[in-house]
Amino acid sequence: MEQEIRQMKRGLKNRHMQMIALGGAIGTGLFYGSAPTIAMAGPAITLSYLIGGVIIFFIMRMLGEMAVEEPVSGSFSYYATKYWGEFPGFLSGWNYWFNYVIVSMAELTAVGIYMNYWFPDLPQWTSALTCLIVITIVNLINVRMYGEFEFWAAIVKVVAIVCMIIFGLYIIFTQMGPFPNNLSNLWQYGGYMPHGIGGIAMSLVIVMFSFGGIELIGITAGEAAEPTKTIPKAINQVIWRILIFYIGTLAVLMTLYPWNKIGMEASPFVQIFSNIGIPAAANLLNIVVLTAAVSVYNSAIYSNSRMLFGLASQSNAPESFKSLSKNGVPVRGIFVSSGVTLIVVVMNYFFPGKVFMYLISIAVAAVVVSWFVIVVTHMKYRRLREKQNTVKQIRFKSLGYPFINYLCLVFLAMIVVLMTQVEDMQLAVALLPVWILLLWGGFKLKHRHK
Repeated sequence: MEQEIRQMKRGLKNRHMQMIALGGAIGTGLFYGSAPTIAMAGPAITLSYLIGGVIIFFIMRMLGEMAVEEPVSGSFSYYATKYWGEFPGFLSGWNYWFNYVIVSMAELTAVGIYMNYWFPDLPQWTSALTCLIVITIVNLINVRMYGEFEFWAAIVKVVAIVCMIIFGLYIIFTQMGPFPNNLSNLWQYGGYMPHGIGGIAMSLVIVMFSFGGIELIGITAGEAAEPTKTIPKAINQVIWRILIFYIGTLAVLMTLYPWNKIGMEASPFVQIFSNIGIPAAANLLNIVVLTAAVSVYNSAIYSNSRMLFGLASQSNAPESFKSLSKNGVPVRGIFVSSGVTLIVVVMNYFFPGKVFMYLISIAVAAVVVSWFVIVVTHMKYRRLREKQNTVKQIRFKSLGYPFINYLCLVFLAMIVVLMTQVEDMQLAVALLPVWILLLWGGFKLKHRHK
């Protein structure tokens, strides 16, 4: 199994891995998903991202502790099986695959929305279908093609965000004068927290969608050449990425434009620069956000096909998903992962404009399960180390165990409760226990046919 996995991923060079990890922090959750969160929290959206970012950083440190000690393929699914039990491992693997299917559907939907900025009459489903076909072909060629695509897409995203922050600061300090009076957009329209603590709490539901997939760092690092060096470095950078890319960017946007005039018809980034009279910047940013959506969809197809390969290697998925093409590509996994996302093309045909929030709600519910598994697995892992009296040998300890673990569990439970208060998300919460029961049924069926 290990040999086959290494062959599949040999085409990814160090520069690919670095930019994929960096670009993973920047996706549709930031570029488009920030619109509904701004409506909920106003300028205090920056505080929402800080709170959510800190919790995610804690969870990544838990995953990182286990990954440094046991840098294996399969990451948290492997750890869940080893330290918690067979079903948690089965559940986390399939749940992760399902989550990324939903995320990829959200990205396809966003592609249609961004294309409508230039072509208002273009049906969203046609843009989504075109993206699906092109990215499926890219993934079918070889892993090097995937790596190159992600490398350049990540560079576009990172450079664009940095340039936008610098350009935004230039406008604030030179053209929106006089400074510092022009900062009044941060409190003039109902205050910094126009909807109070409740607004911040509600916005956290969608904010957490933005961080979904960040655990890919742990999965990628599980096959790192020097795990004791690369994993801590990658995970410790997470908090800085959140501060710069999310909080820094949104602070600039909230200063440039009144928060209560930002709508859902385009990316807030594009809308703001268009409305302050810089259409060239708006067009350029629309290219960037489109690149970001296509890039995340590309990563979703890649990671899902490998997840199916890994599940099949553990006898948790049909054996057919283990077969590779002559280029070392899991073709069946790619076709299934891509084919399932065709559902969203149909959804966009029948329900244009309504799909994105529904997908976010399902993705948040699924990613909460993944994070819950990581937190509980880490607690079981640490208890075992305590019994073995080997805690002092741990090289990359998580922060504040066990208090921080319990804090994260309470926070994740709060997210699920808050989802019940958002109309578009109530169905996802209701379906969550059904989904877990379905996985339990699949797990039992698998054992019956052993």
